[in-house]
Amino acid sequence: MNPVLVEAHRGNAVESTHRGALAVVDARGDVVLALGDTQRPIFPRSAVKVLQALPLVASGAADALGLSDEELALACASHNGEPAHVATAAGMLAKAGVDARVLECGAHWPYREAFQREMAARGETPGALHNNCSGKHAGFICLACRRAGGQPLFDYAKGYVKATHPVMREVSQALQAATGWDLSKAPQGIDGCSIPTFGIPLQHLARAFARVATGTGLAPDDAVAATRLRRAVAKAPFMVGGTDRFDTRVMQRLGERVFCKVGAEGVYCAALPGQGLGVAMKIDDGNNARAAEVTMAALIEAYVPLDEAEARFLRGLSDVRLSNWNGIEVGALRASAALRSAAPALSPARA
Repeated sequence: MNPVLVEAHRGNAVESTHRGALAVVDARGDVVLALGDTQRPIFPRSAVKVLQALPLVASGAADALGLSDEELALACASHNGEPAHVATAAGMLAKAGVDARVLECGAHWPYREAFQREMAARGETPGALHNNCSGKHAGFICLACRRAGGQPLFDYAKGYVKATHPVMREVSQALQAATGWDLSKAPQGIDGCSIPTFGIPLQHLARAFARVATGTGLAPDDAVAATRLRRAVAKAPFMVGGTDRFDTRVMQRLGERVFCKVGAEGVYCAALPGQGLGVAMKIDDGNNARAAEVTMAALIEAYVPLDEAEARFLRGLSDVRLSNWNGIEVGALRASAALRSAAPALSPARA
């Protein structure tokens, strides 16, 4: 059974717990920390968008189309569907000479109620550009533009979400190369945005993110692409999530020192360039905001040198005070003692 990573406290008692597994690995594959079952394949979902975006840059498509930092960051994003996200995804498609009709990610309302209400008040309905994965899919279309070979892009890109499409084969090959996991033998499913998703063990995912952090173990073009994507996200962290999102808040505060990315069902991955480490974790019950974010914050606290203000900021994310509707403090979400005790001995000195 996996260990408890996060506890929900009410008053002076533990009300609920969240179990999970995590791995912290360097680019050579040496395990720095492993808790729970890190060998079981899990679906990383959106946590691996930076790996899926490697061909966009390595192929030369990003340069050929003049993609900006904001656009490259959006290619790695699970965004809120705010106006800036929608406009940036549309801009990527325009550079490829197409519009949102080419997208096969499906449509859903923006994640924040305020934006939903604004759209409803205007009589608008959501489209594919509002999908949290529209930036990733726009990146696939930009890659398709590079590979179309003179064919009309709408025709060439049709069905790009299928595992057999040339674009998706290239994306999956990049994922396999980065993780070192044979995807042909992996569990396979369909992600929320309709592309293939593969079961990959946490240790392999963590190693892939250590490779993103350092470039070690990646093909030369992919190593350059990883650095460029990380730096683009550090320059435009709003694009990766948006208002009040954990990834955006952390990377706005810590810049290039942390690249972190949420995935559905309690998955989180991170690259820590200064330490040459990759992190991958999965909460058993699939809880993101209550458990995965708390765990990731605790791991960043443990491994990234922080000044006092940064340490207070991260502690506010790993030890979250809970209040009721009257504003009365009723409890907390906290990284467990098992998690806290596992990491500190390995932590670097604080800056």
